Amino acid sequence: MGKSESLMKISQKGLYALQAMMMLARHHHQGAIKIRDIAYEEDLPEKFLELILLELKNARMVESVRGAKGGYQLRREPGEIRLSEIIRLIDGPLAPFGDAEQLRVLIGRDLPHRALYQVFLDVRDAAAKILEHTTLADLIVDPGPRASKGSKRQRTPKKAGSVLPMVVGGGKGE
Repeated sequence: MGKSESLMKISQKGLYALQAMMMLARHHHQGAIKIRDIAYEEDLPEKFLELILLELKNARMVESVRGAKGGYQLRREPGEIRLSEIIRLIDGPLAPFGDAEQLRVLIGRDLPHRALYQVFLDVRDAAAKILEHTTLADLIVDPGPRASKGSKRQRTPKKAGSVLPMVVGGGKGE
């Protein structure tokens, strides 16, 4: 397992897709939103966003509406769209520590390092579980940071232009 496989693989494209979907979720009951308005509100490159929305449309997560009041809107309620769906579509498998099956093989084969690979598998499974159980509605209802067990939640202001530290690579399979 190489060093690059030990990081969560969410590309810039994946992050843009998540941001666009969150914006559409926030405006879900307002009808279709024009690409330029999504790009402006989320500070995303319009041409790249166009390609991302087409991919989301082909996967039936969003739909396009033609005409003067046209644009894009979610096909389902925000509470029915899981983050894992979006990430898998754009970036492939949810794999912060490599493929789960690959880790299971290493656990069985590399006995001296079995415990280490088991930890990696547990982290991978925990990350996947969080993404499977988090919907767009969860993000727009409570945008604050999650508190760990036993700690008080503190809200911190979002810095302009901040990027998630887990964003690496450029696309599927990197």
